[in-house]
Amino acid sequence: MKALLTRLAMRLKAHFKDTTLWLSLCAGLSLVFAYAPFSHWWLPFIVLPVWFIHLEKLIEKQRPSPKENLTKLLAKHSFLFGFGWFASGISWVHVSIAEFGGMPLIASLLLMLLLCLYLAIFPALCGYLTAKSLQLFNKPLTQITWLFSTFWLLTEYLRSIMLTGFPWLSLGYSQINGPLASLGPVIGEVGITFCLLLITSAVANLAMKQQLKSSIVAILFIAGASFICQQQQWVKPTGETITTALVQGNIEQSIKWQPEQQWPTMLKYLDLTRVNYDASLIIWPESAIPAIETMSTTQEFLEIADKSAAINHAAIITGIINYNFESREYFNSLIVLGKKHQEDDNGSYYYNHSNRYNKNHLLPIGEFVPFGDLLRPLAPIFNLPMSSFTRGNYQQPNLVANDIHLLPLICFEIAFTEQLAANFSNNSNILLTVSNDAWFGNSHGPHQHMEIARMRALEFGRPLLRATNNGVTAVTDHRGQITEQLAQFQQAVLTTKVQLVDGMTPYSRYGNYPVWILAFILVFIHLLKK
Repeated sequence: MKALLTRLAMRLKAHFKDTTLWLSLCAGLSLVFAYAPFSHWWLPFIVLPVWFIHLEKLIEKQRPSPKENLTKLLAKHSFLFGFGWFASGISWVHVSIAEFGGMPLIASLLLMLLLCLYLAIFPALCGYLTAKSLQLFNKPLTQITWLFSTFWLLTEYLRSIMLTGFPWLSLGYSQINGPLASLGPVIGEVGITFCLLLITSAVANLAMKQQLKSSIVAILFIAGASFICQQQQWVKPTGETITTALVQGNIEQSIKWQPEQQWPTMLKYLDLTRVNYDASLIIWPESAIPAIETMSTTQEFLEIADKSAAINHAAIITGIINYNFESREYFNSLIVLGKKHQEDDNGSYYYNHSNRYNKNHLLPIGEFVPFGDLLRPLAPIFNLPMSSFTRGNYQQPNLVANDIHLLPLICFEIAFTEQLAANFSNNSNILLTVSNDAWFGNSHGPHQHMEIARMRALEFGRPLLRATNNGVTAVTDHRGQITEQLAQFQQAVLTTKVQLVDGMTPYSRYGNYPVWILAFILVFIHLLKK
């Protein structure tokens, strides 16, 4: 055992002396500044070409070395790039582990390390596939960076589905404020990622004086497509507006689930709502009601809120926890109180009515614990409040409130485009996402969450409402631009008019299929050139 640790220490020491590895790590670390709240969208256009050129120079130094060395080289550097990318980008996860997980600092840091190491496997796989292509085609890296872009898409897709999926920090989100954003309604965030990689590959090629014609063509084509898409109006305003009120209760996470805080919390939301009944649509955040729906006291409160909203010709959508006594299952739900249709004179609520949504994509550890019998005894983090939920159906009807059809997604679900697409139709008036980001404190996590939500609005051409416990609570128009926003960590209500639109974007019709077709066409072209 001592000999094994000694060899490991010597190997790590050798790696730390390798400055080329540090450059790959730092390149990944720097990408955090491309995302919200920093939003330097131009940064990947510098970092990625520099990293590509760095890899090409390393490869040239390796030639003519054994092929195994080349595979290890690219996989290792891609792994370190990915590790830096996620270590800085999702550092906000540590806030929830450290503050609410009840674990020692060293244990919480170890969990974060394991998570980042796992996520770095996917960029490493991209580097491995690229190395195998270099061996197959026997060409410089700069001549097959087009294939690198396809491999990146493939490994990012795997990241979005493996172990329930974690599609956070995809490169396309960094471009929500950049010129490539105009491509969102056509090819979505995945397509923007692909175009970003193609452009940065082309820039690297030009710097290395390789593939000059194809690189210039690629840059001009994407720039031209972006300009043309910017002039298009994929959906049109109907002329109808609806007044909305998004209630931000700012309840401290440490007291949220204490039994004695249930009624004060519920009454706080009702009091904030009563002075905003001039809004037709009122949104409370995820689990705004910190009590089980079937409890008698909860039913009493829901009846009061339901009648109060109906009398004032308003509808309330709130997060709540439901427990089905027959199946013995918990659900993280959204329900509609008050008016379902404008002609209704009475409230629409009764227990287990169909005008509800049960969360489908549950958050590992936070909402369900894999291998719970084994893990729950190990640490408090595996016994967080409400961590035994059951999935709702993948496809569910839109919520209907005051004749408005809202497509709901709870918290983490907004990152899964395919789930939104499966529930979207031309009848969907508004995208709705609610969350409780109090778990992540004053970190950049909630801002990245809002950035992802903005991309969904852009892709599907619909206004989006995002109601949260303590921020970021905001309203986004159908172009993904924030029109109104509340300050974080304040008790407040965001009241604004939302412009409704009609029509379908190309992305809402065809999804990611055009991007994958283009990616595999590039692969086919390289195979013909071999």
